[in-house]
Amino acid sequence: MSALHATAARNIDAPASSVLAVLRDFDGHHRKILPAAFSNLVVEEGGHGAGTVISFDITLGGRTESARARVEEPGPGVIEEHLIGREMVTTFTVRQAGSAARTRIDTRWQPARGLAGLMERLFAPRMLRQIYRDELANLNDVAGSLRVPETGTVVR
Repeated sequence: MSALHATAARNIDAPASSVLAVLRDFDGHHRKILPAAFSNLVVEEGGHGAGTVISFDITLGGRTESARARVEEPGPGVIEEHLIGREMVTTFTVRQAGSAARTRIDTRWQPARGLAGLMERLFAPRMLRQIYRDELANLNDVAGSLRVPETGTVVR
């Protein structure tokens, strides 16, 4: 069965270092960018960047599911959330583009089988795209208000 894919991208009015600082900060700033579809974010391990383990609930189409993910940083400007127990990866890619940071959220996953998989194929990619557009708008607001020195540490 072929993988499903949902993506959204936009220019964030902040340096890439600020955007990455927000995305890495699961104990603080990351919570501020999550749309209402995400709830109950708990940091189980770490809290900043690679090695962090989080759990959260996501509501799509009136149905709420709990999930756990491990954070990895496979390269500069790339943060991945790997769902534990499911073949699903969300990748945040941040690249400097002039005075803005081109930021993309991209999720690829294997759908469930049967009727649940059919429903996923029909509705989940479109719903996730809208959620990611909202998340990127929130990210624009939060990252634009931060000062991040070259060390990448957030100054609150």
